[in-house]
Amino acid sequence: MTNDLAAAPDEGFEQILGYLKEARGFDFTGYKRTTLMRRVGRRMTQVGIDSYPDYLDYLQVNTDEFALLFNTILINVTAFYRDADAWDYVQSEVVPMLLAERGPDDLIRIWSAGCSSGEEAYSLAIVFAEALGVEQFRQRVKIYATDVDEDALVQARHATYSAQAIEGLPAEYVERYFEQQGEEYVFHKDLRRSVIFGRNDLVQDAPISRIDLLVCRNTLMYFNAETQASVLRKLHFALVPRGVLFMGKAEMLLSHARMFDPVDLRHRIFRKVPAALPAGTPFAHTTTLDRQRSVAAADELQALAFTASPVAQIVVNSDDVLALANQRAQRLFGLTDRDVGRLLRDLEISYRPVELRGYIQQAREDRRAVRVKDVEWQRGPGEIVALELHVSPLMATDDQPLGVSIVFHDVTTSHRLMADLATANRERENAYEELQSTTEELETTNEELQSTVEELETTNEELQSTNEELETTNEELQSTNDELQTINNTLRDRTSELDDVNEFLESILTSLRSGVVVVDQEMRVVAWNAGAEDLWGLRRDEAEGEHLLNLDIGLPVGELRPIVRPALAEADYTKDITLDAVNRKGRAVTVRISCGALRNRRGESTGAILVMEVANGEAARPDTSGTSPGRR
Repeated sequence: MTNDLAAAPDEGFEQILGYLKEARGFDFTGYKRTTLMRRVGRRMTQVGIDSYPDYLDYLQVNTDEFALLFNTILINVTAFYRDADAWDYVQSEVVPMLLAERGPDDLIRIWSAGCSSGEEAYSLAIVFAEALGVEQFRQRVKIYATDVDEDALVQARHATYSAQAIEGLPAEYVERYFEQQGEEYVFHKDLRRSVIFGRNDLVQDAPISRIDLLVCRNTLMYFNAETQASVLRKLHFALVPRGVLFMGKAEMLLSHARMFDPVDLRHRIFRKVPAALPAGTPFAHTTTLDRQRSVAAADELQALAFTASPVAQIVVNSDDVLALANQRAQRLFGLTDRDVGRLLRDLEISYRPVELRGYIQQAREDRRAVRVKDVEWQRGPGEIVALELHVSPLMATDDQPLGVSIVFHDVTTSHRLMADLATANRERENAYEELQSTTEELETTNEELQSTVEELETTNEELQSTNEELETTNEELQSTNDELQTINNTLRDRTSELDDVNEFLESILTSLRSGVVVVDQEMRVVAWNAGAEDLWGLRRDEAEGEHLLNLDIGLPVGELRPIVRPALAEADYTKDITLDAVNRKGRAVTVRISCGALRNRRGESTGAILVMEVANGEAARPDTSGTSPGRR
C-alpha cells in the first residue's frame, strides 16, 4: 500500500462508497473518512491492490469480496457485562428507577442498538430477570436487538457461547440463565423468547418507538458530526418521555445537552428531555437564506408533519417553500438537503409524478385533506410506480396555516395484487386446477412467513421509513486506554522522584547549623532553615513569602540591601559582612553574613543565598526541645 491512501479521500475512494450504496444497498457515507480509509486500505492490502480504481474493478468482478470487505469495516467487539462497573450501576440504580416509575403490569420496552452477536441483549435480559423475577420478566419485558451484520444476528439468535465468552459473568448467573451443552453454553429458551433480533440502520432507518431503555454504546464516535446529530435525534424520538439512554464510555453528548439530561456522566447514563415546540412559527421570508432559517426554526411544523408521515413525505410552508423532506421522499424523488429552502415551483417534484400546486392550493382554501388516487409514475425504464397522495393542511394552535404536508403512499403492490386477483377470478371458472395450485403455493408462502414473525415484530415498529444497514464498533478504544495508563505511570514515577529530591534538599537545609536564607529576584524569602529559626526566633511559615527587608528580627535588615542587590544581578558575585544584632534570646551578638548569587543551570542569577553565623562563638543551633521557640 502507498502512503497516498492515508491522505484525504479522493474521487476513487468516493466512487467505492457510491458503488457500495447503489449496488449493495449499504451507505457508509456517514462514517468518518479516516476510519473508513484505514479499514478499506487494510482489505486492499490483503488482496494485493494499491489503488482505489483497481479495487473498485475487483469489487465489481468478485461478488464474494463485498462480504469480506463488510467484515473488515464492521469488526464486532462485544462481551457480557462489558464495562462491569457501568452495568452494576444500571442494575443497582437505573433499573429500580425505571420500575418505580411504572405500574406493576406496565410493559417495559428495551432497545439494544448495535447488538452484534447478542451478548449485550442477553446481559439486559439477565439484569431485568434479576429485578423482576423470571415469570414477570417473560410477561412484561420485550427486548429489541438490532444490527446490520447478518452473520452476527444469526449467531445472536442461536444464543450459544463458549466458556471464554461467559467468563465475565458471575457463576450464579451462568448457572441460572445458561444450559451447558458439551463445551458450549446456551441461553435459556424461555427467556430467549423475549429477545427479538432484527436488522436496523440507525442512519437511514426509522427508530423503534416507545422505548423505556435504549442501549447504544460506543457507536456515535465513528460518525461525522452531521450523522451523529441525525442519529441522536432518532434516539431522542425513540424514547418515551424521561426514557433512559445508556451509552459507551467514549461518548459524552456534550453538544446535545438540550436533548438529554445526564443521570451519571461517568457511566454515560442520560434521560430524554421532552422537545419544546413553539406555538406557531411563520414562514414569511423571501430569500433562500431566510427561508432556510425559518425552516430550521419550525420545530412545531416538523413535529406535526413527520408525526403524520409513516412513508415518503414532504412539507411545504405557507410561502410555497420546501420546508421538510424525509429520507424516503429524498430517495424516491432524488431530493437532497440543498433542496430544502427552495421554492416548490423550482423543483421537479412540483409537477412529477403529478401537478402538486393545484392540490396544495385546494387543501389550503378548504382547510381539509385532499386525497389523490391512482397516480401512475414512470420512474424508470420498465418501472411504473402507483401512488396515492394525501395533501393535508398543517394548522397552528391559533388555527393559522403553517404549511401543507404531502404524503406519497406507494400502492404499487396493492394495484398489482388487485390486477392479479381480477385475472385469477376471470380464469377461475375455466381453470379450477390452476387455482388449486395457486392455493397450495399460498399455503407454502404462509408457512415461510411464519418463520419471520420475530423479524416482523421489529420491522412493524419501523413503518415511517425503509430498512437498510448500519454497524459500528469500538476497535481503537482499548489501545488508547493502554497509552493513557502508560503516561499516568510515567508521571507517577517522576512525581516520586521530585518528592525524593525535595526531601533531600530539605534535609540539607535542616542539617546546616548556620542560618540559611534564600531570596528570589524580588528579594522575597523562598527558604528559611532551622538555623535561621533558632537564631532569630522567626518560624519558617512566618518568614517565607515575606520581603527580606520587611522582616521584624534582631538584624538590621536594611543594611543587607547593598550586598543582596549585586548578587541578584551578577552570577559570580559573593560578599561577606559583619553586623551587630540581637538574637532570639535578646542577647547582643555579632553576625557574620556571607551573600552569594543563586545560579541556575545556565549560570544565570535567579536569587541570592545568605549564610548567617554568630561571630562571637555562640553558634546557632536547632532547637531540640520539641517546641518552636517563637518570636521574642
